[in-house]
Amino acid sequence: MEKPKVRLYVDQPLGAGQAVALGPEAANYLFNVMRLARGAHVALFNGRDGEWQAEVVEAGKRQGIAVCQTETAPQVMPPDLWLMFTPVKKDRTAFIVEKAVELGVARLMPVATRHMNSERWRVDKQTAHAVEAAEQCGATFVPKVDDLQPLDRVLSQWPEGRALYWADETLAKGSSTPAAVIAGPAAILIGPEGGFSEEEKTRLRALPFVRPLALGPRILRAETAALAALVLWQSTVGDWQ
Repeated sequence: MEKPKVRLYVDQPLGAGQAVALGPEAANYLFNVMRLARGAHVALFNGRDGEWQAEVVEAGKRQGIAVCQTETAPQVMPPDLWLMFTPVKKDRTAFIVEKAVELGVARLMPVATRHMNSERWRVDKQTAHAVEAAEQCGATFVPKVDDLQPLDRVLSQWPEGRALYWADETLAKGSSTPAAVIAGPAAILIGPEGGFSEEEKTRLRALPFVRPLALGPRILRAETAALAALVLWQSTVGDWQ
């Protein structure tokens, strides 16, 4: 069976014979942009029930209906990995969100830090970026997208048993020994373009669950550091094994 070329996220139950309502946004994309019509097949996923091939049975300008026929991919959950990062400039923040979904994370956690130079963060907009990335890369899961929170608050409420890998830019200069990546629930912390403040560094170094992480001999931009850290973790203890 040839898989449908169009793939769409829906926030509705999926299963054999399940009818899925297609609202104005989905209908516009499928029937106006992609020029699909009644009888066409699409791939649907909702982050819970795997991916399903569905047939379009109603196609209107502002709404439609597709009926699930066959499961084409099982539900695959990402590793228990969170990405914490300070928002940067608009397009670069969207890049971090998109690539984090492609590389496989369970949660996206923006944090406000002392040297943050952008306070632009809309959960709905970044969730849309995450959904689009999942649609494009074949993922069956969309990470949870959090509201922006102060780093201090997140650290003070840190859950027991989860390691926090801090991408410490000072390790690029060989000032201390980085931690080894080990299996288990984890989070990765990436700082702002201006780096962490001395107060933030001091607090991070004092916390028992924080493990400084080295990302090579050069200081990386925030979005590059996020990708490098995710690749390092995934290739070492993640689902790339």
